[in-house]
Amino acid sequence: MDYFLICLVAFLGSGLTLFSGFGLGTLLVPVFGLFFPIEMAILLTAIVHFLNNIFKLILLGQKANKQVLLSFGIPAIVFALLGAYFLSCIDGMQPIGSYVFGNHTFILLPIKVCIGIVLLFFALFEIIPSWSRFTFDKKYLPLGGMLSGFFGGLSGMQGALRAAFLIRSGLSKESYIGTGVVIACLIDLSRMGIYVQNWSQNTEKIAYPLVLCAVISAFLGAFLGNRLLDKVTLKSIQLLVAVLLMVFAVLLGLGVL
Repeated sequence: MDYFLICLVAFLGSGLTLFSGFGLGTLLVPVFGLFFPIEMAILLTAIVHFLNNIFKLILLGQKANKQVLLSFGIPAIVFALLGAYFLSCIDGMQPIGSYVFGNHTFILLPIKVCIGIVLLFFALFEIIPSWSRFTFDKKYLPLGGMLSGFFGGLSGMQGALRAAFLIRSGLSKESYIGTGVVIACLIDLSRMGIYVQNWSQNTEKIAYPLVLCAVISAFLGAFLGNRLLDKVTLKSIQLLVAVLLMVFAVLLGLGVL
């Protein structure tokens, strides 16, 4: 059951996130968490996420928009590190509330509630007709990179915030996906120090056959998604991002993620 469920989520999540630009890590962590301690679930997800991004880079990296990559990606990487550092400084931030649903207690953290509101705002750009024609001027891309990088590093939700900005930047569907893939790979590389340290400390506990199956499943999902790319319109990708952003924002604000 663990192999089937994890591989299924890796396959579907990878194919879905090829278009949306975010979500694989969000889907895999709770599934891995059903079978492993949460710290191990995060490590296993990081391994699958990084290797899958490398595979997507090979498939689509050449389609990245270099101007957007420089003006958005570099500030995003720098400010993601600053956000991660700031998180370590405010690690004791007090929750604004909590509630119980079933047998689980959910904690409402101020930063996650704020980011949830921001993501809902971006999702409305695709839902409200008068807003749907709005795009970001390229001169604001560095600011977008700073904001998405900082809050992504602060909350771990880098992919959703990056997608929220890039989907409105006037890129073609190929450039949107390729640019997001390159930025995701660069951010993953910037975190490799943490990954390698955790990996070396837990090498005997890692279920390598399961990780290998999950990685192969994610590769197949990305490969199939790439084959379907010509059949997908930019509008359908924008709608997918909007729906996922709304779901993501609500779950984040409610403390589920």
